[in-house]
Amino acid sequence: MKKMILQRLPQNGQATYGVLLDGDTKIPFAVTLELPWVNNEKNISCIPYGHYNCKRITRPNGDITFKILDVKNRTDILFHIANYTSELLGCIGIGEAFEILKDGEGIQYSSKGFREFMNKLKGEDYLQLEIK
Repeated sequence: MKKMILQRLPQNGQATYGVLLDGDTKIPFAVTLELPWVNNEKNISCIPYGHYNCKRITRPNGDITFKILDVKNRTDILFHIANYTSELLGCIGIGEAFEILKDGEGIQYSSKGFREFMNKLKGEDYLQLEIK
């Protein structure tokens, strides 16, 4: 099973930024965007630090992604394309660069970053994720 680490950076109250590391090489390959920490409240907070198992799923719209399992008091936490915090309900957006955008906090090149994430997990049905 593949392992990745999401290393969070200091928060600014508007968003939680991080870098995604390939667990085997420990080299960052993408940036992440999450909502700020609001006590793990559904739809408005990032999830707690910890170790999580993730499973490859097909969303109702046909998109394939990974779902983070067993998040206490939370469901349906996904990795997906997102450039702004307004596109997140507790999920993790993946991109290629940090950016303070005119419309708010965000990241750039999310489609490219998400594609790289999925390419690294080609042939994998499960992922071990550590958030620290």
